[in-house]
Amino acid sequence: MRKFLPWIIVAGIVIIIVIWAMGIQNKALGYSQAVGKEWGNVDAAYQRRNDLIGNLVNTVKGAADFEKTTLTAVIEARSKATSVTVDPTNITPEQLIKFQQAQSGLSSSLSRLLVNVERYPELKANSNFLKLQDELASTENQILTARTRFNESVQAYNGYVLAVPQKWFLSYPEKPFFKSVEGADKPVEVKF
Repeated sequence: MRKFLPWIIVAGIVIIIVIWAMGIQNKALGYSQAVGKEWGNVDAAYQRRNDLIGNLVNTVKGAADFEKTTLTAVIEARSKATSVTVDPTNITPEQLIKFQQAQSGLSSSLSRLLVNVERYPELKANSNFLKLQDELASTENQILTARTRFNESVQAYNGYVLAVPQKWFLSYPEKPFFKSVEGADKPVEVKF
């Protein structure tokens, strides 16, 4: 029995190291899945906004003889925004920039639409339009919350996979944060 004792100790140490390494791998996988889930929430919030915009445009069309160029810009921006997708398992900074640019174009077009609506008092009093405006404001808050939670999950993921000793055992890439578009720190200029 004594002659096998060193082998038993070595086997025990190897088993402990293997279980420890599996724990590191499983925890990193959990963090990666959390990032994917939070990205899905961001995507769902943007999809909700895109769905509401169609209703908003139809309400505006039905209630006013509206400027065709503004409506066309909103419809085109919505189409472009829905065509850009990001794979949550392989998020790159370039994908996030492209996605954010498409969404920013939609936000800009939507702002012009809402500013132009100010010219139509009968539309502003329309209860359907007011409800859609409230829904859009609520959706923008949901988007902000979803982006914040996504960044929190990316921070937890990156903090785990880039820390030593996990970094030695894992080949998980660092994930990018969701950043605002250039110029977002400046106030929005609204012209009537």
